[in-house]
Amino acid sequence: MENLKVEKRNGQLEELNYDKIHKVLYWATEGIKGVAVTDIEVNAKLYIKDGIKTSDIHKVLIDSAAELISVEQPNYQIVAARLLMHLLRKDVFGSVKNIPHIKDLIKKNVDEGIYDKNLLRYDDEELDTINDFIKHERDFELQYAGAKQLLDKYLIQDRSKYQFFETPQFAFMLQGMIFFQDYPAAKRIQYIRKFYNAASRFKINLPTPVMCGVRTPNRQWSSCTLIDVGDDLDSITYSDAAVTFYTAKRAGIGLNVGRIRAVGSKIRGGEVVSTGVIPYLKKFTASTRCCTQNGVRGGNSTTHYPFWHLEVEELLVLKNNKGTEDNRVRTMDYSIQFNKTLYKRVQENKEITLFSPHEVPDLYEAFAGDPDEFENLYVKYEKDDSLVKRKISAMELFKAFCLERYETGRVYVMNIDHCNTHSSFTDKVFMSNLCQEITLPTKPILNLHQASDDQEIALCVLAGVNMGNTKLNELPSVCDIIVRALDYIIDHQDYPVIHAEHMKKRRSIGVGLTNLAYFLAKKKMPYGSDEALEQVDTYVEAYQYALLKASNNLAKEKGACEWFNKTKYASGILPIDTYHKGVDKIIKHNPKLNWEELRENILEFGLANSTLTAIMPSESSAVVSGATNGIEPPRELLSYKKSKKAKLPIVAPEADRLKKHYTLAFDMPSNEGYIKTCAVIQKWTDQAISVNTYYSPLKYEDGNLPLSVVMKDVFLHYSLGGKTMYYAITDDGRKEDEETNTEETEEPQACGAGGCTL
Repeated sequence: MENLKVEKRNGQLEELNYDKIHKVLYWATEGIKGVAVTDIEVNAKLYIKDGIKTSDIHKVLIDSAAELISVEQPNYQIVAARLLMHLLRKDVFGSVKNIPHIKDLIKKNVDEGIYDKNLLRYDDEELDTINDFIKHERDFELQYAGAKQLLDKYLIQDRSKYQFFETPQFAFMLQGMIFFQDYPAAKRIQYIRKFYNAASRFKINLPTPVMCGVRTPNRQWSSCTLIDVGDDLDSITYSDAAVTFYTAKRAGIGLNVGRIRAVGSKIRGGEVVSTGVIPYLKKFTASTRCCTQNGVRGGNSTTHYPFWHLEVEELLVLKNNKGTEDNRVRTMDYSIQFNKTLYKRVQENKEITLFSPHEVPDLYEAFAGDPDEFENLYVKYEKDDSLVKRKISAMELFKAFCLERYETGRVYVMNIDHCNTHSSFTDKVFMSNLCQEITLPTKPILNLHQASDDQEIALCVLAGVNMGNTKLNELPSVCDIIVRALDYIIDHQDYPVIHAEHMKKRRSIGVGLTNLAYFLAKKKMPYGSDEALEQVDTYVEAYQYALLKASNNLAKEKGACEWFNKTKYASGILPIDTYHKGVDKIIKHNPKLNWEELRENILEFGLANSTLTAIMPSESSAVVSGATNGIEPPRELLSYKKSKKAKLPIVAPEADRLKKHYTLAFDMPSNEGYIKTCAVIQKWTDQAISVNTYYSPLKYEDGNLPLSVVMKDVFLHYSLGGKTMYYAITDDGRKEDEETNTEETEEPQACGAGGCTL
């Protein structure tokens, strides 16, 4: 590295100053155990060439530190992150130490149209107080993958120039300032500080639309959009327009096409015949793909349909690699809806009957109602010879489903009976969302510009509680902050389609959980063990209780949500009253909190929200907070997340100390322990869970996974009250975790990758 020349920012060449490199590396490693400046320098020598730009030298040092990250040496994550934040500060402020007052940052970025002008509502005294709250040193406590994720996805920037306008601590504080701007002066400062500390200490996780949008003029912050498609051309066309509007606004799309008549069905008395569902799916998927969500995440959708649809066999294979473009729609994901009737007939090896929904509309309505009433009506229609129908083997359909689920990884399950019997609504739930954790009432759009209660797009705003960082006694405060922040979003976000404005009446939120794997590893408990199930049960009870209490307290202040009367909560019915009693076989139901007192308060004052909990993927936000994804076991202690800008090494929290106590997804003998864990969480959850299953074919003879293993998992999940299943993830020998489908996810281009993901 002797006698090398470097190019300065002004274009002049000068001799490489080794002292500057030493100085910045000693700063970046100060106080960090298990790292060495010399190792980073040796690694960097491979990339520093004559004529290199000074700005690129810093990037070389970042990459050199990042390449040294391992399970045994995880603290290089902090070194690389410090170097990255050092570079960010120089780019944003021109200096590492001279950070502007928040007032000056706000004024500058509001004037340039970057920040929301409502930030100007704060007076100088408030801004001085807020500025004193900010702990800018927390930027240097980040881990590399989290810091890089913030830069690549979440910090406000000009993406065409890769020019940034803020640092992480400013972003967290500004979000709090937006959320609590309408509170009385003294109270809003108190809540802003609480929010900032919870967000910057990663006790809470926020989804991509919130992280990217709150503090900017962009005001669509819902993660999940559920669009129910009716059986007529107007509804299909208007639904497609809604898909376009919401995809462009960064929301993941859930579609229900279960009402659309089957191919060959009569239209206008037989003047023409229906082309069926598949051409419309091509139309919907084209709309999601043409909107790139402002460079933050790609558009994605999941389509739902019932097991008894006349086209079910054709719909089941749309994801696979066989066939042609004419009979496949591979860039969309699919969720087939089951209920007790299907499972029972599979067990009994009987036939099921397929119908076109337009001929049996009351059957479709019953499908989302009482499962016994549905079965009675279903049997009645099976005997009706006036209907167009076809019989097939229930077992063969179920096998075909399980095969597609395993081979594609992206054919999902929605147990529609459990989604309704264990919901918080008296209205029916017909569908889920992109990532399968949101279960809200919907009604088909009939006219894009005319609002009515008979047309409803469902939305959900998301957040998460970090189980690894948040203690039981902190849950009341953390949950109160989350409920109030999401409540602001409902009132102040834009609604691109008027039928989504029913959100203001239902006020549906979905607060999830993340970092469960770390939570259990610290307790030295494997997934599914009796001790782990007890710990999970205790924590999730406390989290659901705290959220309900927070919503109840908010209702005391501002009144219950307008459609509170459309919830079971209004009758005093809580999740502990409707959960599937199959869970009692794996853990004794022994509530530890005063649910009767809470029930009385809910009956008296109501809730500010119709529903509160949903366990979504949190792949993107988990990276930022250095947490494990949602409630999932990690696939590896050291994994790599591929994004468009980098390959990020991610080490499970404290993996060097706890590596013997982590449950790894592909090391589990089966999915049973994980499915039982999900069942315990579902007991307390009023929406659903994005439940993944994991398969390692190498464990089996000739490397072939028996289809019976997949079938057993789906049955076990149903028998324990499971509502939905998301990915089937197969260990194919790769160690890199590519961003595949995420909503939030976004993107987990679906949720896990980002769509609904946190």
